[in-house]
Amino acid sequence: MSAAPPVTMGRLQEAVAAVPRRLGRGYWLLVALAGAFVLFGGFCYTLIIRNGLVMTGLRRPVMWGNLITDFVFWVGIAHSGTLISAVLFLFRARFRTAVYRVAEMMTVFGVLTAGLFPIFHLGRPWFAYWLFPYPNQRQLWVNFRSPLVWDVFAVSTYLTVSTIFLLVGIAPDAAALRDAASGWRRRALSLLSLGWRGTDLQWRHYTRAYLFFAAFATPLVVSVHSVVSWDFAVSITPGWHSTLFPPYFVAGAILSGVAMVITLVIPLRKALGLEALITPHHLDMLARLVLFVSLIVAYAYAAEIVLSLRAPPSDPERSTLLWRATGPYAPLFWTMITCNCAGPMLLALRRVRASVPALLAICLAVNVGMWLERFNIVVTSLAHDRLPFSWRLYAPTWVEWGMTFGSFGWFFFWFLLSLKLLPVVSVAEMKEELAHAARALHGGRGGEAVHAG
Repeated sequence: MSAAPPVTMGRLQEAVAAVPRRLGRGYWLLVALAGAFVLFGGFCYTLIIRNGLVMTGLRRPVMWGNLITDFVFWVGIAHSGTLISAVLFLFRARFRTAVYRVAEMMTVFGVLTAGLFPIFHLGRPWFAYWLFPYPNQRQLWVNFRSPLVWDVFAVSTYLTVSTIFLLVGIAPDAAALRDAASGWRRRALSLLSLGWRGTDLQWRHYTRAYLFFAAFATPLVVSVHSVVSWDFAVSITPGWHSTLFPPYFVAGAILSGVAMVITLVIPLRKALGLEALITPHHLDMLARLVLFVSLIVAYAYAAEIVLSLRAPPSDPERSTLLWRATGPYAPLFWTMITCNCAGPMLLALRRVRASVPALLAICLAVNVGMWLERFNIVVTSLAHDRLPFSWRLYAPTWVEWGMTFGSFGWFFFWFLLSLKLLPVVSVAEMKEELAHAARALHGGRGGEAVHAG
């Protein structure tokens, strides 16, 4: 990857402001394609509403399938935004400035997508409000010991904090781009700017508030997906009942989320002409993050395999693991291992990290592997539980696949529409980084390349 030319503050703001004008026919074709997937997924859901869950492949003992797999997958995808925008902000990792806005947008739309699937999975979705503790005349409350209720609180809290975090960070950028916009976009940016005038008092309150939200959002990276893992870990089903699950799920969520960020950033920087802002340095640092988290996931896989194999031959945990690796779902199991562990190891080579096509291919494979991981966890443990007479294979129906692809359409539909309005790169923070780089160069401490982040 060739080095990007230096970026001035004027060119930075012009490049971000020009993004909506670069969205031509191809962009609207993608929006229409995503909308078509949404409509097809909605049609599949109407079949479930009219006929019940018999339209799915769910049969005893496998009563969780693609829909729960999609829920866990999208919650995991949403985690990278908080990691990149909040955790790396607290660690003062400068490479985050060019990519964290895309990650934050991805987080909000990922949580919006994940929140649909617990409702989809309900046999009577019109009673979904029963999951919320609301005052009622009969003084009935939800069962707070149910993991389903824990998910409601975790996901709704994460959505609220992620949305606030995104809107707070956008306020200075919206004000900076407001004057160059016109029509409906100018009015929308004026609304998003929240009355921002750039005064010293506003900047002081903004920096303190952003630091507070970053510190508040950081525990959510661990807590939300830990709660999702408890959906499985609190049961006694073989393959689920493990204290390894919370850190295992958190590491997997971060791996899938960062891989999705790279999957989105690479086409965006090419299509929108942002190569000077999102440089090879940013892609290299994200690739290293994928490599690091992949090592953690590989360690979790190894720990699970070793602990299961140490059990007696009659132990259900050992039996379930061997069935995963050698039974009917073995191709999915080994594809998962290859995509999540073997593939990312190639990123240890500098020339692989420097190759944009190779990096994109590896991250696409990680996304596939992480979906398969959730499928292996959800389905194989239920299909091969403690009672041999109830063992049964599960195969998703076309209705379930339609809703899975519809969820991808839903996510990309809102993400693509947001590109028309929201600044894809943080103008304010990248200007600050340019100022720091220029000051360091002027002060004789140079040697650093003056990139955009």
